[in-house]
Amino acid sequence: MGFLSGSTTFQRYWITNDPTPALGTDHLEILEKAKIGSFKTSALDQPSVGFLAGSHLLDTQFALEKNVIVDAMHFGVRIDTNQIPAAIRNAWLQMELLPLAVDNPSGKPTKAQRHEAKEAVEALCETEAASGKFRRMQQIPILWDALNDSLYIGGTSPNANELTIDLLERSFGLELERVSSGSLAKAYASDGDQLGELYKIGPATFHDDQSGGNIIWWNGMAENFDYLGNEFLLWLWWQWETESDTISLADESKVAGMFARTLTLNCPLGESGKETISAESPVALPEAELAIRSGKLPRKAGITLVRNGEQYDFALQAETFTVGSAKIKQIDDGTANDNTTEDRIQSIRDLTETLDLLFEVFFQRRVGKAWKNELKKMRQWLGTDGSAKSQKSAA
Repeated sequence: MGFLSGSTTFQRYWITNDPTPALGTDHLEILEKAKIGSFKTSALDQPSVGFLAGSHLLDTQFALEKNVIVDAMHFGVRIDTNQIPAAIRNAWLQMELLPLAVDNPSGKPTKAQRHEAKEAVEALCETEAASGKFRRMQQIPILWDALNDSLYIGGTSPNANELTIDLLERSFGLELERVSSGSLAKAYASDGDQLGELYKIGPATFHDDQSGGNIIWWNGMAENFDYLGNEFLLWLWWQWETESDTISLADESKVAGMFARTLTLNCPLGESGKETISAESPVALPEAELAIRSGKLPRKAGITLVRNGEQYDFALQAETFTVGSAKIKQIDDGTANDNTTEDRIQSIRDLTETLDLLFEVFFQRRVGKAWKNELKKMRQWLGTDGSAKSQKSAA
């Protein structure tokens, strides 16, 4: 059921332009018109994309009471592809060629016979594909949050998400912007009249022997600030280990946090490769400390946050801000009623709000005058022979 039960993984998009009216029957009519199976593709290898009603892989029964939940809409997108394995195609070709070449003096098929066999195989592929024998169906849950002008897409495949976004934009006339660490930074900079400060910065140098700007997964373009996601995770690590596990947010609430379950680090120079650590507290292990002291940066981390009495457990991909395996409010009896589904959706909103507010604290430090001093402390932390804990106790 996508976002309405179990753990959830999603990428978030801002709706920058929405010409549709308030969520309601007009939206359901659009979903019905472009539901999966409504349009046939012209090519065998071209995916078929359409909307689902969201309950399961074959659900195309749209209903106001099921899909529209106050100021949100829950549905899905299905992508069907026909992928006939190359080995089977080759076997069919050999089977077609064998009787054609049996009377040839050379025992080998002629060019014309090969062409004839290939045409027969293509016809067979079309017949088999039409039967659904090789059809692969992929379901992508969608949560349209009209309250915050956001779309949550429950998939992480770039190709699948591109097809999903294209369908949404064509069907509803939407304009969407993917939320990443860089786009968040630009949004906060624009709101705070800090674009000038943002465009002056570059990747931070955390080690004496490291030259700034050398990050292999950052393309160096002036409009790309996604590297701030890596710095954000490292900054959180330093904050929680040397300062406090509780951080005050802009809305005067507080959030307590810790790293948990998993941690993935990568060398920004591409020299020493990737390292993934799985443990109850991965940052407490010696190999994690050794990794960051050798210059590696966190790219993905399991995080636990507690704010306003609610706990969120999830994994965060640093650059894309993709949230993975988020544990949010569960439905006790396995059914979705009005109250529980509304609670689930509100919990997703609260999780993303908490994460955004936490990133905002880092952003304000990063472009502000305090960054020079904080960077100095982080460099000392990374270069200290004891652990961060001993530095904290000495303070």
